[in-house]
Amino acid sequence: MNGRLRAGLIAAAALALAVPLAGCAGGDGGSTAGGGGSASASASGASGTIALLLPETKTARYESQDRPLFEAKFKELCPNCEVLYSNADQDATKQQQQAEAALTKGAKVLVLDPVDGKAAANIAAKAQQQGVKVVSYDRLTQGPIDAYISFDNERVGKMQGEGLLKALGDKASSGQIVMINGDPTDNNATLFKKGAHSVLDGKVKIGKEYDTPTWSPDNAQREMEQAITALGKDKIVGVYAANDGTAGGAIAALKGAGVNPLPPVTGQDAELAAIQRILEGEQALTIYKPIKPEAEQAAQMAYDLLQGKPPSGTTTTVNNESKDVPSVILDPIEVTKSNVKDTVIKDGFWKVDQICTGEYAKACTTAGLS
Repeated sequence: MNGRLRAGLIAAAALALAVPLAGCAGGDGGSTAGGGGSASASASGASGTIALLLPETKTARYESQDRPLFEAKFKELCPNCEVLYSNADQDATKQQQQAEAALTKGAKVLVLDPVDGKAAANIAAKAQQQGVKVVSYDRLTQGPIDAYISFDNERVGKMQGEGLLKALGDKASSGQIVMINGDPTDNNATLFKKGAHSVLDGKVKIGKEYDTPTWSPDNAQREMEQAITALGKDKIVGVYAANDGTAGGAIAALKGAGVNPLPPVTGQDAELAAIQRILEGEQALTIYKPIKPEAEQAAQMAYDLLQGKPPSGTTTTVNNESKDVPSVILDPIEVTKSNVKDTVIKDGFWKVDQICTGEYAKACTTAGLS
């Protein structure tokens, strides 16, 4: 056999061995470890389809932070994989349809942030029937899920309550507060509310309390207007708002009623508008939940499950009324005017030039940001 023919046969044999390896989908575990990066994922030829199902768009974080951060990390882990993305626009039925469509398209892992955690148990059950894994993201899903990642959400409510009491000072006993809670179908909203009450009850008088459908700022504004009418604008010393969207609605109602100065108002999510309001003195605080580590760890968990491996990074379990779910629970951070620079800016969550635009330039200078 001549040298050229021998070389050709060797190359053909090598190619024949390589092709099955390159074609392996990540179902039964490839050569990439759970913590592997893009180079190892690409080398193993791992592939497959997953779905990212987010709940709504009225909270700015989902489209501006969660989705791009998750997709970027997952693409790094698995360049040959496909991510099917859907947003339910706060419609549980629509989310069920989106999940079913993802399963039909061959998704092997669902990363699910449920509109309604209880209703989403049906999604988890259908996924399990088809051998598909489910990562419950940010909000807890009932049913047969495989992993959960979120923040200590009861602690979030406690921090909001503690921050409000601190901002009120001596005024805590001189008037009434209004509580603008989140959507009652969201398990996180229930935990925020529980945590806040554990701090506020007995320390302040709660004049009015509302659960805000769909977390809508418009609904929050109407609730606050009702509270002002019922209590009197001069009798309200503070507002517990469960997130920054509801805080914005409450502040709009207070301004519309001519309240000046504004009472302390809480928030959550460190939205850009909320950081600007904090610097202006219109909002007392927000709770910053670092979304980058949450989204990236969720991507890692999804990739692990796609490979047939246990989800990495879990340090505890959380009971979702169906089972004890392997979980990652992250720590929230309070943000006030005094630590904007050392929190959201330091982490790169927001840049100075994003915050300090136009009318906020002066407040930024005063806060030492520009």
